[in-house]
Amino acid sequence: MGTVKFSDPRWNSLLNHPEVMNKAKKEIDTHVGSNRLVDESDMSKLSYLQNIFHETIRLHPAAPLWSQHLASEDCTIGGYNLPKGTILLVNAWAIHHDPNLWSDPTQFKPERFEKENEASSLLSFGLGRRACPGANLAQRTVGLSLALLIQCFEWKRIGKEEVDMTEAKGITISRKNPLEVMCKARQLPAI
Repeated sequence: MGTVKFSDPRWNSLLNHPEVMNKAKKEIDTHVGSNRLVDESDMSKLSYLQNIFHETIRLHPAAPLWSQHLASEDCTIGGYNLPKGTILLVNAWAIHHDPNLWSDPTQFKPERFEKENEASSLLSFGLGRRACPGANLAQRTVGLSLALLIQCFEWKRIGKEEVDMTEAKGITISRKNPLEVMCKARQLPAI
């Protein structure tokens, strides 16, 4: 078994919740099997894996504070009257951790996205005409990469203690301490 270092929060969350990893592995085994690798056409069948992606970006948005916006007209936001020309900053991290919007907001629970359109509550990629143009590409490529890594390898923490989820300071969120894990090629079930 070799060791690998990651700074990606998906692995930190999955290793702290082995039941989630096992459920994703079972979904891949059920919908794809062991005769071939997961490909992009399989992703629509892997809804739990997509839930893991959504829950991870909810808890750890890449850019927790959006770039500034300028109010194009007088408006009211959250009960505050803002005149035209006011600079607005949206704190996606705070919204994604708001207990008024999310039950158990600090807990990693991919199941929360099993409801239809629940992912539309996410602000990780922005909204409207200033939304990230690469959102769909990110979701597809990260989801596929995650599926392949789960399908092909067994993953374990190096010690018994949970993975440190402390965030580093900066414009984008990353782990303060890179994740170091053990992995080995997965023995796929016989058909």
